[in-house]
Amino acid sequence: MEGAVVRELNLELPPPSLEDQRADEARLRQELASHLGKEPVIPLSTLQKVSEVLRPDFRLKARVAYDGRDFRLLDVLRPDEDLPCLGLGIDLGSTGVVLYLYDFLKGEVIRRRSFKNPQIPYGEDILTRLHYADKPERRRELHRITVTTLAQEVRKLLGRLPRRALLYYAICGNTTMSHFLLNLETRHLYREPYIPAASWIDTLRARELGLPGHEEALLFVFPNRGSYFGGDLLAGILASGMHKREEISILIDVGTNAEVVVGNREFLLATAGAAGPALEGGILRCGMQAAPGAIERVRIDPQTLKIEVQTIGQEPPRGICGSGVIDLLAQMFMAGLIDQRGKFVPERLPERFRRIDGELAFILVPEEETAHGKPIYVTEGEMKSVIRSKGAMYTILTVLCQSVGLSFDDIAHFFIAGSFGNYIDPEMAITIGMLPDVPLERFVPLGNAAGEGTIAFLRDASSFEELRRILENLTYLEMNVRSEFMNLLTGALFLPHTDLSLFPNVARKLGLR
Repeated sequence: MEGAVVRELNLELPPPSLEDQRADEARLRQELASHLGKEPVIPLSTLQKVSEVLRPDFRLKARVAYDGRDFRLLDVLRPDEDLPCLGLGIDLGSTGVVLYLYDFLKGEVIRRRSFKNPQIPYGEDILTRLHYADKPERRRELHRITVTTLAQEVRKLLGRLPRRALLYYAICGNTTMSHFLLNLETRHLYREPYIPAASWIDTLRARELGLPGHEEALLFVFPNRGSYFGGDLLAGILASGMHKREEISILIDVGTNAEVVVGNREFLLATAGAAGPALEGGILRCGMQAAPGAIERVRIDPQTLKIEVQTIGQEPPRGICGSGVIDLLAQMFMAGLIDQRGKFVPERLPERFRRIDGELAFILVPEEETAHGKPIYVTEGEMKSVIRSKGAMYTILTVLCQSVGLSFDDIAHFFIAGSFGNYIDPEMAITIGMLPDVPLERFVPLGNAAGEGTIAFLRDASSFEELRRILENLTYLEMNVRSEFMNLLTGALFLPHTDLSLFPNVARKLGLR
């Protein structure tokens, strides 16, 4: 299937005559079939426009969309009518939502918009929201607030652009977010044996959810592979292209959980584990999301112990995000301010350590240098939580590879997704033992892979078949029942690891220190 999910065709039809008395619809349908390879479905709302638009010269622009099974003639325009042809990719995250307005004629994203998920007041985490949605009326409330806010934000994104120009939605989210969006039963998602109401959702009409756009606009929700492997991960795989490669790659997406996929065009093995919040800075008192003012880089001179920080947007420091947390831990370790077990060494730099609420803390930025007049710090307990999270991440990667007989040397690319992947310094992640000690060029940041996956879908109608193949090739590995996980985790709960032979470059730097 070549081409985008929406195509604009410039057609010139033979005019009717006494020798050719075919209906306007039949004339148009046959011409479209010659371009598409099959006859399209023509909705009544489009059919009602055909005769008027065709005359007087029997030329028109036809806007045709593919729904995974059929072509649908969504709109017909006069040849001189200038109307944008738009699609909308949506990353429906549990914390934030990102909209990408895609121009089918230009082949590019022309506008972006992001906002907080409106479900947050019903629960900071997904499990709390699922408990809230146990009663049908509460689930409908979460559905309503999701769709209403989404519609409002889409209208803001469109601005003065005609609603009729928006022809296709592609939405991805984890399994719970997709279920809330569609008002599907969620009670069985978090109860054994953890069964979704639906995995593959046939392409819908946007108006079925009350979303703005053309009256015949289509809406595709990315499928899931179960309660723990949602459409956002499928979109990430699609964006990375790992499912089409001969060489073996790993996709790492750090969010509330750490979700990892290893494989190539022959197989895909996926798992998820609780390694996310600490690595994102989510459990730190001074932690924050990657946003202006967030500390994203930390450097500590191992000789002078001079500390330098870099914030997103070069704004005064407000907090520390995931990449900054990883940098800080690595730099403190290399400077001897924290030992291999995660215990602070305050005698190395006494003026930077103090007790806050009875716990020893390292002051990264003093209060006089921050945007809010309060110090930005990390406690010893928080750093030990980060070490547990990084240990879980490394162990997840190890078990996943070992389960298919691979070593890290067999992995051609490590794709790192999300805002975490945008900002993370792989060298620092290797230093703390979160990522394997392999050449740095193998690490490939993908940015918002979920959002990129929705654009990849809009750009290429063959994505329907690609997603079906991904689902066929995908196997989910339940990490919690793997005995080797706990055995291997013990060694990973040190900086970088109890077995330094696994991290030769880190060992070399430690030796130089």
